[in-house]
Amino acid sequence: MNNKVKISIVNYTNTLPFKWAIKRSPILKQIDLQEDIPSICAQKLKFGQVDLALVPAALLNELEHYFIETDFCIGTLGIVDSVKLYSNVPLNEITSVTLDYQSKSSITLTKILFKFFWKLQPQFTEAKPGFEKNVSGTNANVVIGDRTFELNGKFKYEFDLAEEWKKFTGLPFVFAVWVSNEKLDPKFISEFNSVLKSGVDQCKTAIDECEKELSISKEKALEYLTKRIDYNLDDEKRKAMNLFLDYIKRL
Repeated sequence: MNNKVKISIVNYTNTLPFKWAIKRSPILKQIDLQEDIPSICAQKLKFGQVDLALVPAALLNELEHYFIETDFCIGTLGIVDSVKLYSNVPLNEITSVTLDYQSKSSITLTKILFKFFWKLQPQFTEAKPGFEKNVSGTNANVVIGDRTFELNGKFKYEFDLAEEWKKFTGLPFVFAVWVSNEKLDPKFISEFNSVLKSGVDQCKTAIDECEKELSISKEKALEYLTKRIDYNLDDEKRKAMNLFLDYIKRL
């Protein structure tokens, strides 16, 4: 492959098995690996700045055409622990929600739950950096990613959005998938898929070797990556993702 494949991956703890496997694989010589927050991954793919990206599932409706290139995703079967709505008042008393700027899937999921499941109509506002701990009055915050680890248990009410989706639909949830704008070389994708699988299969080793990079303890990371995150993009998750995309059209 003459030109390196440009790849954007989310730089959260939940992608650690992917990153660990990629960085120790010969495939690293074939790629230009860029680590970004989810919204930047999405932007880079949308504007053709990368060939392959781990993008928020909510982006798919915005692409003219796309290809889901691997059998892996960032998903969950229920509780995820890192996508939360924090509030100091009950749901029905929330009048405004500040939405995390880092991921489209999570803020879109929030809007879907409020409209179709909880049947409430708060005002939604965009967050600015540093907003996470400013939960006051009847305002609630949606926070995603590693920043939730230090916030869990700090407020009177917290709602795990993936768990709420499961209550609503009975289905798992897919936050992000590996997507390209143009179909990539099948040989490369087959090799890349094998690399991702090796990372998922060796999650504990990845954690042990990357301990210094973790924002949480090894024990908590292992529980999070093996009991909360589910990486396999199976039929149930594809069904859930398609339902999610249908709800987006109805917002």
